[in-house]
Amino acid sequence: MKAILMAAGVGSRISRAVSKPKSTLDVGGAPLITRTVDMLISHGVDVAIVVGFRNTEVREALEGRDVRFFFNPFYRVTNSMASLWFAREFLDGDDIILANADVFWGEGMYSDLESDTNDVVMLGDESRVDVGDYFFRVEDGLIKGYGKELARDDRTTEYVGIARIAGHMVPEFRHRLEDLVAAERYDLWWENVLYEHIDETPVHVRDMSDFFWAEIDYIDDYQRILDYIRTGDRSIKVRTG
Repeated sequence: MKAILMAAGVGSRISRAVSKPKSTLDVGGAPLITRTVDMLISHGVDVAIVVGFRNTEVREALEGRDVRFFFNPFYRVTNSMASLWFAREFLDGDDIILANADVFWGEGMYSDLESDTNDVVMLGDESRVDVGDYFFRVEDGLIKGYGKELARDDRTTEYVGIARIAGHMVPEFRHRLEDLVAAERYDLWWENVLYEHIDETPVHVRDMSDFFWAEIDYIDDYQRILDYIRTGDRSIKVRTG
């Protein structure tokens, strides 16, 4: 198993409150990305990080750990599609986890993801459809619609920011990634490589409602993580405004 964590972005929505990369914020005594990488390494996962914005701070947070770094020098004018393209040599046929580095998640979610037998699976949370950031419409376990502006009646789950692709699917996934970048569509998210081919390659969704997780887009997301660490109360995962 391999994993690529996307840690290149500026994080413009939270930048007014914090001046460092979101993935380096302290959670329970360690930077978030350090915690995630340590969890993955403990399960024998080979980890790569795509860096960009203030990349030295991300590298320092992972000092002494056996990880590979890839640098996206165009992080201010591209999206995660370009970041993954810079790490494309890491997509070599092993099972791969692709995740946003600003997501707080734990052992239970990793175990569920690792044990899933579907070729392509993305993590979602059915308890977060009223207020969230990016949504899926899921039918019979498969993505049929997606988007930030997906109408409330079409939403069945919020996207967590983590996916897994089986090794035998990775070469085709890499080919599609390269085609999109060659078409100068590097302003897209890396997930569009999957979304644009859901009719040919079904994408399954695994529900994570039973677990606490949070993607740090705003300062209140970070505060919920700190509150969870302090109290262990999973109900605080839901953004209320």
